[in-house]
Amino acid sequence: MNKFIIAIMFFCLTGFSISAWAGWNPDQPTKAQTKQSKQDVMSQQVLATITTFKKQDSSLKAFFDKAHGYAVFPTVGKGGFFVGGAYGDGNVYEQEVLIGTATITQITVGLQVGGQAYSEIIFFKDKKALNNFKTGDLKFGAQASAVAATAGAAANVDYSNGVAIFTLAKGGLMGEASVGGQKFSFTPLNKKS
Repeated sequence: MNKFIIAIMFFCLTGFSISAWAGWNPDQPTKAQTKQSKQDVMSQQVLATITTFKKQDSSLKAFFDKAHGYAVFPTVGKGGFFVGGAYGDGNVYEQEVLIGTATITQITVGLQVGGQAYSEIIFFKDKKALNNFKTGDLKFGAQASAVAATAGAAANVDYSNGVAIFTLAKGGLMGEASVGGQKFSFTPLNKKS
């Protein structure tokens, strides 16, 4: 009987130590749980961003109500010294339903100095404009610009090539603030990783 108890204790101890040595921890979240947690945080940031934009400019409500879809980037960080770059993550919605995530990247060359953080919302007038975004065919030229979300600004804005872009400064100072050269990558929610 003592050998049996000793064998069970040995198995339990070595089994637990092997699993710990192998890197498995039952209390650690799985990759799927971590991904879901990140998406939950992003969704909260997106909702807060939408609320902030609507408080800043109540005329944006018409875009939210009538657009076929929109992409919300809560924070886009941008910086440069002659050569610059920008990056941000966000969520993409089609007819008010979350359909995926997106990243925004930008590389710029020219007279620029400093750094800034801002939020950006891109509205898609119709399904074609949203599909261009999803397939990566939506790119803004060097002269493209966004409208700063200020009281009543959206009331005088129309779509250009099926999109309307609004930004809201979060902080920093930069001597250049265009959205030209932005590129996007879209990942649908149902895509397996």
